[in-house]
Amino acid sequence: MKANEKLDVREIRRKLGLNQSQFWSKIGVTQSGGSRYESGRNIPRPVQALLRLVHVEQIDINKVKRDDVEVAEYLKATNPELYKTLKKEARAKRKER
Repeated sequence: MKANEKLDVREIRRKLGLNQSQFWSKIGVTQSGGSRYESGRNIPRPVQALLRLVHVEQIDINKVKRDDVEVAEYLKATNPELYKTLKKEARAKRKER
């Protein structure tokens, strides 16, 4: 999924078999807030990023540490080719599971 693609969050939620409360609580959004997003309200970029991480990439954000994020941001800024390679390898490893 490309960064600029619009997420169809209702479809993602339904494919995962989750109700609104289950789906949205995983990223810290209330059920009523999630309902508004599913009804067409613009989703803020940070929420979109969390949706992709948690529900598309299947990353457990409870296991992500601030240091991990800072290292990834630094690597992306200073060596984008290595960052892309590592990201690709990580995705392949997750698919193996």
